[in-house]
Amino acid sequence: MENESVGIFYGIGVGPGDPELLTVKAINAIKNADIIIAPKTEKKEGSVALNIAKPYLRDDVEIIYQTFPMVTNFEEFHKVFEENEKEILKFLNAGKNVAFLTLGDPMFYSTYIYIFRLLKNSGVKIETVPGVPAFLAISSYINRPLVYGGDILTVIPATADREKIIDALKISDTAVLMKVYKNFHEVAEILKNENMSEDAVLVSRCGLNDEKIIENIDEHKDEQINYLSTILTRRNSKSTTARLKIVNLCEK
Repeated sequence: MENESVGIFYGIGVGPGDPELLTVKAINAIKNADIIIAPKTEKKEGSVALNIAKPYLRDDVEIIYQTFPMVTNFEEFHKVFEENEKEILKFLNAGKNVAFLTLGDPMFYSTYIYIFRLLKNSGVKIETVPGVPAFLAISSYINRPLVYGGDILTVIPATADREKIIDALKISDTAVLMKVYKNFHEVAEILKNENMSEDAVLVSRCGLNDEKIIENIDEHKDEQINYLSTILTRRNSKSTTARLKIVNLCEK
């Protein structure tokens, strides 16, 4: 049961980089916040999400930076998240409205999900405000339809096991690969082997001043790329035709 004397906790998706991509609802929630939680990693100063939201911050808002590890195993870093949760609850119990900013959408591969899981049974009112995921912003930004007709789209974290990535690509007409910064070379090789590199495009830091677009990933596969990098790709049309011919022959 929600306690009406406690502040509201907002999880706000600020999109991939362009401040104009924030929704009206997100902007209103930011303006209603007394406290802004700006997440950052251990290795970097500042917060990309906060920089995106800056045009909409109240002059009197208090900004709190919280450090979150880059994790695949939540349980391993449970204590870190619990400490951040305690700080948020302290503000909420004082009647302050708290906004947690997150890149893209709050419910899509987001640090916010871990905090949400800790707070959801604590009796506080939670409002989650959706944001534009990077891959959808990229699709529109470069005027590239993502899916049409009966296309099967798969969103794949490049941090997954190699075999899982390959298996997912085999059933996909179109794929989005996220978090490709650590193993870009390996991802590029997999896409080439699966006939999905010819029509691939990589966009780093979409909507930010230093954004980068790579249309021929094979030529750049040995480069170091930014953490905020996403690949959109389609199966080679020739490969698709050949695959359909094999299916038709097997059915005869």
